[in-house]
Amino acid sequence: MADAGRAVCPSLLSCYSNWWNSLTENSLHHNGGFSPVTEKPTRPWGGTFHYLFLLLDLAKVGGRQSVPNAQHSADNILGLWSFTFSRVHWQPSLTSRQTGLLLLGMKENPELKTIQATLSRHGVEHQYLPSEELKQRFPNIQLARGEVGLLDKSGGVLYADKALRVLQDAIRQLGGIVHDGEKVMEIKPGLPVVVKTTSSSYQARSLIITAGPWTNRLLRPLGLELPLQTLRINVCYWKEKAPGSYSVSQAFPCFLGLGLSLAPHHIYGLPSREYPGLVKVCYHHGNNADPEERDCPTAFADIQDVHILSRFVRDLLPDLEPEPAIMEHCMYTNTPDEHFILDRHPKYNNIVIGAGFSGHGFKLSPIVGKILYELSMKLTPSYDLTPFRISRFPSLGKAHL
Repeated sequence: MADAGRAVCPSLLSCYSNWWNSLTENSLHHNGGFSPVTEKPTRPWGGTFHYLFLLLDLAKVGGRQSVPNAQHSADNILGLWSFTFSRVHWQPSLTSRQTGLLLLGMKENPELKTIQATLSRHGVEHQYLPSEELKQRFPNIQLARGEVGLLDKSGGVLYADKALRVLQDAIRQLGGIVHDGEKVMEIKPGLPVVVKTTSSSYQARSLIITAGPWTNRLLRPLGLELPLQTLRINVCYWKEKAPGSYSVSQAFPCFLGLGLSLAPHHIYGLPSREYPGLVKVCYHHGNNADPEERDCPTAFADIQDVHILSRFVRDLLPDLEPEPAIMEHCMYTNTPDEHFILDRHPKYNNIVIGAGFSGHGFKLSPIVGKILYELSMKLTPSYDLTPFRISRFPSLGKAHL
């Protein structure tokens, strides 16, 4: 353990500005590693991040390799979350809720067909709901003509704020040290690598960076800039006209609208619970923004998605008020191909980078944490990481894997 201003040289140091390294550190401690410090922004995390629906990757990717090794993902994610929580004697039911995930789209929608085929191929329990059956099952969803549903029964809600607290408590119980609110000022590559923060200086043989929308600010001085797009997302909550009509207690599922004519990107929703009587309905896209401006007043040009959502709510969810009762903000970080970056720095192979998924990837933390741990410990990765290498962007150079 390091006192303020005093350097140590353990096996691994991890810097983060989102959720990822809690899982990375958990992997390290279970496997004999040591991580002395983590870092995230000084601002508190608000309700924006409290609830993330668990789009188990098999449903999300529809057969594409946008998450690691999709053929194992559903079992691995559920199993790894359960294993992690069991190690700290925590009931998984306190950090998640299985609600099902309802995918909505036209019968001939190619994405819906691909997802259904993927679910069937990998034995994930699901149910195809023709229009009439969908209306009977969920009468408070107003369907467009020809629209059908696909219910992934394994989907649900992951309470990210509770999960994060449990994981950080587990890190401490295993001897790890969590330093919150320390801004990273400088990273000096080498052996050991040195990280200077606003409070101290740390050394280690390896470093993991999962800095979310701040990633390039840390990487530029290291001669690397990744093609990351940072987006500010408007997170909207809509009031139920009849309290509880879209609630978890009424078995209302998470949902995802595919191929909507009114929007080029998906619209998703979660049943009411985070804010009693309010349903979270969001547009899965946003506007370019600096992460330091996340909570600045919203310009008119930045709320076009809210108008799209209002039309969606008015037309498909008639038992909700068509104007948002609460609007918060979060940040997404995406790559051009929407695949993750999980790799070592092309020049400094003791610096590991995880990027391109903050704001929408917490559900995959167990697998990503495992991969980052394996990379940092120079172990053979458990998954084929070809789709996630930095070298897929030719102008950035070849990663040394």
